[in-house]
Amino acid sequence: MKIASVIVDVPAKQTDRSFDYLIPAKWENIIQPGIRVIVPFGPRKIQGFVKEIKSQSDFEKLKEISEPMDLYPALNPELMNLGEWLADHTLSFKISAYQAMLPAALKAKYVKKIRLVPGKGIEVLPEDIQQLFHETSELDWDQSVQQGFISALQKEASKGHVEVIYQVKERVKKKSLLFVYPAVKAEKLKDEIGSLPARASKQKEVLEHFLQNSKPVELRKLISAHQFSASSIRGLVSRGLLAEKEMEVYRDPYENRTFERTNPFVLTEEQQNAILPILEANQAEKHEVFLLYGVTGSGKTEIYLQSIQDVMEKGKEAIMLVPEIALTPLMVNRFKGRFGDQVAVLHSGLSAGEKYDEWRKIQRKEVKVVVGARSAVFAPFENLGLIIIDEEHETSYKQEEMPRYHARDVAIERARNYQCPVILGSATPSLESFARAQKGVYHLLNLPNRMNQQSLPSVEIIDMREELRQGNRSMFSKVLLEKLRDRVEKGQQTVLFLNKRGHSSFVMCRDCGYVLNCPHCDISLTYHRATQRMKCHYCGFEDHVPLNCPDCLSEHIRFFGTGTQKVEDELGKIMPEAKVIRMDVDTTSRKGSHERLLRDFQDGKAEILLGTQMIAKGLDFPNVTLVGVLTADTMLHLPDFRSSEKTFQLLTQVSGRAGRHTLPGEVVIQTYSPEHYSVELAGQQDFDLFYKQEMMVRKLHKYPPFYYIALVTVSHENLMAAVSTTEKITNYIRNHVSEDAVVLGPVASPIPRINDRYRYQCLIKYKREPELGTTLKYVLDRFQTESNGGLQVSVDVNPYILM
Repeated sequence: MKIASVIVDVPAKQTDRSFDYLIPAKWENIIQPGIRVIVPFGPRKIQGFVKEIKSQSDFEKLKEISEPMDLYPALNPELMNLGEWLADHTLSFKISAYQAMLPAALKAKYVKKIRLVPGKGIEVLPEDIQQLFHETSELDWDQSVQQGFISALQKEASKGHVEVIYQVKERVKKKSLLFVYPAVKAEKLKDEIGSLPARASKQKEVLEHFLQNSKPVELRKLISAHQFSASSIRGLVSRGLLAEKEMEVYRDPYENRTFERTNPFVLTEEQQNAILPILEANQAEKHEVFLLYGVTGSGKTEIYLQSIQDVMEKGKEAIMLVPEIALTPLMVNRFKGRFGDQVAVLHSGLSAGEKYDEWRKIQRKEVKVVVGARSAVFAPFENLGLIIIDEEHETSYKQEEMPRYHARDVAIERARNYQCPVILGSATPSLESFARAQKGVYHLLNLPNRMNQQSLPSVEIIDMREELRQGNRSMFSKVLLEKLRDRVEKGQQTVLFLNKRGHSSFVMCRDCGYVLNCPHCDISLTYHRATQRMKCHYCGFEDHVPLNCPDCLSEHIRFFGTGTQKVEDELGKIMPEAKVIRMDVDTTSRKGSHERLLRDFQDGKAEILLGTQMIAKGLDFPNVTLVGVLTADTMLHLPDFRSSEKTFQLLTQVSGRAGRHTLPGEVVIQTYSPEHYSVELAGQQDFDLFYKQEMMVRKLHKYPPFYYIALVTVSHENLMAAVSTTEKITNYIRNHVSEDAVVLGPVASPIPRINDRYRYQCLIKYKREPELGTTLKYVLDRFQTESNGGLQVSVDVNPYILM
């Protein structure tokens, strides 16, 4: 008798453990740890993950597993253990941790059906219900709801005549196409070619093709590539010379693209010194974390590529993580160009089917390298030799919903299991990583100069308050406009960066100061000109644009702030001769649009690339000689202790897009806070001085890297309920941590209401609190049970967003 311990797909405190199920004899050879199964749980059937196989259980009566969902484990033993670590580390449920490791296509979908209880005849039902079951024994739940039969069916269910069943459906559909192949031996094909009449020339060509190449060929390709007709192929199939069959194929997002093969570059002396310790750690199979700190354009990517090459030559695999927005065609080109079909790419721009197929290539060991965003850190490799995190300071590496993991922590944990190195690369490392490198926890590798010894771009900081005083009310300073015109005349390109999308930030009445807010959130609505609508970027609420102030009825209601659409319109008026490509969430929402826009810019179809954060990283265009930052202050005054750091990183990164090749680059930063050290030092591109200054501020206010932090957020539709619960939680935590810890709260969140829910929070700053995990877990368990009253409690350990 074999028993499986199963983690079931019910994310709740009561079910966050394994349940025992009997393995039916027919599945005994298939079911093993890591496989997904369908199990009966209460009245329904749900998905679960097999954790272990054992021979006895503490329970006498066990249900049987209904059926396996995989023939091969979806999660290997290392990933199963990692799931345990992840749940523990992020205070989440085990099932959430396992689900996070799989592509969306493998997450189960549950379908509700109503069916006649087996053994009962249709005659026991009332006449109108009998009609429903006339041609089928199962009804669709959703259709029954729409047709208004649910209450009548519920009565029948209580009498035991009908029952509700849950079916687990995979979201994934494997793609299959029709292939053609020879059905007879080569000798027979030769004989047939000889005996065909002269007018059957096309059929002769088809047979000759298969005589030279007997592999199955996709029917569509056979027709298009060789101009064969479908009828001539069908004729040969009907005569039994060829056969057809459906075969599974991968959905390849890059199948219509050819990648030019590239060879490794000769490394500079600096690069050589930086790569040596990595190669040594590879050789010794030693776990070590390297921080590759190199200025923009210093050749970090080539070090990544050659380190991966070294790992592959040893027969091992590598994961390369890049921030979601930096997954530009450029990065894919570099990796596909160097390693060809050995690369799988995972990012949000792919369809669910494409992601699933890329994931299966990894699982089937058909590739050696994965390039992807955050979740690619869970790629199902079994012989990892290296994990690289490019732009390691990026906040998109932190997941904001359960399980709230940071890809860097997961990468280091996986690398520890495989005893292999991790490379964290950045021109502006996060303060936490740089502090660890300074203390010797990470191994610091330096690249202080650009590859071609090209100097870093010259940076000019423009005080926009001064521009206003001189009567310039435009969003462009005089200097930036002059330089823009100069670049357009010279045929050079410019990148303009703005940290917002939409047309204007908000709408305000100039007479009474009324600002149009979202009725469900405490945040102003954003004006989108393309749709002529006001939108809330938090809950999705939309409204029309008012002609009069709703408060004082004045007509002086105006748009304030600057959005990408507004800048594009302004550029069109000032410089109608310059073509502009705009890149923001609105213009890149369609599949492939991100890639298309960048290719157009690369091909010189526009002089100006205007965009939000997605253009700040990883772009490398030879003809870009000017970078303009329109508002450097957008992030500076947010209620977040990392706002100075994020501003410095963003300005340094975006400045690094200029003058990367032979032409020298210039940067213009427009700001209303020119004296702020993060703006000033970004202008000087001096990370070391910024680090020293910011560390003093962090030490003074007890923030990371001197302290760890954890954030508890409570939300409820009732304000008093949110406040009182946060107070109880804060007091409980205060009583269970040491005197060295700082517990702040309860206090309203920076955005106190979202979607009609009031939000309060409590912030804990601590150094060593071995019991804090248990305390926070207790808080979650105790207060989540009150969630039926509409209460929601979330805990984020090391949060990146405090809003």
